[in-house]
Amino acid sequence: MKNFLSDFNKLIKLRLTLTVVFSASVSFLIGSKVQGEIIWVNWLILTFGGFLVTSAANGFNEIIEKDLDKLMVRTMDRPIPAGRMMSGQALVLSLFMGIAGTLILVKLNFLTGVLSVFSIFLYAFLYTPMKRKSPIAVFIGAIPGALPPLIGYFAAFDNPRISWIPVILFFIQFVWQFPHFWAIAWVLDDDYKKAGFRLLPTTHRDKLSAIITLLTSLLLIPVGLMPLIYNFGGPVYGVVSVVAALLFSWQAFGLFKDLEVASAKKLMYASFFYLPVLQLTLLFDFIAP
Repeated sequence: MKNFLSDFNKLIKLRLTLTVVFSASVSFLIGSKVQGEIIWVNWLILTFGGFLVTSAANGFNEIIEKDLDKLMVRTMDRPIPAGRMMSGQALVLSLFMGIAGTLILVKLNFLTGVLSVFSIFLYAFLYTPMKRKSPIAVFIGAIPGALPPLIGYFAAFDNPRISWIPVILFFIQFVWQFPHFWAIAWVLDDDYKKAGFRLLPTTHRDKLSAIITLLTSLLLIPVGLMPLIYNFGGPVYGVVSVVAALLFSWQAFGLFKDLEVASAKKLMYASFFYLPVLQLTLLFDFIAP
């Protein structure tokens, strides 16, 4: 049982899955502030359903990439390439989680369920194969990667409506993913090349890739201020968003200066902190319309 849980953890990429669920959960609470009431049962439904849907997407990703995972040091110990789990077993698990998660989320509202299915499709069946063909894969992957705050926000409503708030939550997470992904791609470039993955902007650890990474991190300054511009972020959030984006960009500038893997690691770690800090600050300094 212990071995199965360990393999299941690796199949669903537990840390990544929990990060996605966290983002959706915070956005649900923001949506609840707009609605004027937090329905904690619905929060639990979103958390559990979101966990299953995200786990399914990661499972499909590993099934598709099982032969490539064998080639990379960081992935060769995953259960399928290591031979501890058959592709058929992983497929049954992933299908079950995907269907169950979608049915659970549909109970909140239809739009939440549809967006969840859309995110699985984009991540597993469009982004995954595109990783070996073109750096445009990062743009494609950033779309399902930015859907959790949209899904979480809409999950707070019986009849969700489009407004600037969920769009901006989506856009902040969308832009953040570019320096985040490229920092990871820079660190793992040698390993990625073994599988033919082309994720850096120019497909190389060069000055132009570093410049593009720096520019996208700087873009987080105006993007992060959009909640203030549209009057749902408070002054504390405004200060934190600017300071966090500047610190993030400083790490990207370090990579631009020396093009070293060590600098890319610092940028990568900064990206792990930036998003949850920004989202939690907005949650606690949110001005309901």
